[in-house]
Amino acid sequence: MDRSGNLATEELKMDEKWIIVNEEVRRPGADGMGNLRVTKKGIRLEGISEFLLPLYVKEINSRKDSPLVLQSDRNVTVNARNHMGQLTGQLTVGADAVEAQCKRFEVRASEGGKVLFSADEDEIVIGADRLKVTGTEGAVFGHSVETPHIRAEPSQDLKLESPTRSLVMEAPRGVQINAAAGDLKATCRKELHLQSTEGEIFLNADTIRLGNLPVGSFSSSSPSSSIPRQTIYELCVCPNGKLYLSPAGAGSTCQSSSNICLWS
Repeated sequence: MDRSGNLATEELKMDEKWIIVNEEVRRPGADGMGNLRVTKKGIRLEGISEFLLPLYVKEINSRKDSPLVLQSDRNVTVNARNHMGQLTGQLTVGADAVEAQCKRFEVRASEGGKVLFSADEDEIVIGADRLKVTGTEGAVFGHSVETPHIRAEPSQDLKLESPTRSLVMEAPRGVQINAAAGDLKATCRKELHLQSTEGEIFLNADTIRLGNLPVGSFSSSSPSSSIPRQTIYELCVCPNGKLYLSPAGAGSTCQSSSNICLWS
């Protein structure tokens, strides 16, 4: 302390550790020294303070009308230890990442304390009512996905895609695909297989259309002077199960020796 009663640096001893408060303290009084004051609830610091050595406190609070700011030129690290001094949890805020190391990490709602997100070594749980992915590439899962319901937003399409591999949907008690107010389309580059190992394949509709079926040739034994335009065809099945059309006649015009069956 100089003759004017000013202190450039004040040292405060707490828990056998020296804490150096790098700020100017003027004219010490009964309740403290300048920006450092002793109250019934503890020690109160006004303004910006720099601590050069570890600070050991039970609780740090800001004023009701001001935020609490922890600032460092490098990282800001918060450690939690047990009674034996062992590290049980750590939160590090760095220039490149925010890291948390603990047995279980939770994010709770401000009202009600509902768990919105939790993560541990075994699983990650998202407890929010809705999980929304806004990235243009969607969500990428390296392994299987188990969910009771996949739904697109209202007035939006739902698309499940595997760009380079297969897309498999399995359920032991059945897979149901329902388009209540639209069409259901299945397209592929090669074969489309519909297989039932023990049951049947049931097509139920007012109209069943099979487009682009090949038309086989049929030669009648009775020559006709005029050949009318053919508008009715007979649906035929080859021995290997292939379907084709044959011009309808008075009797069946399906032939096992048709060129469609021979070249299929």
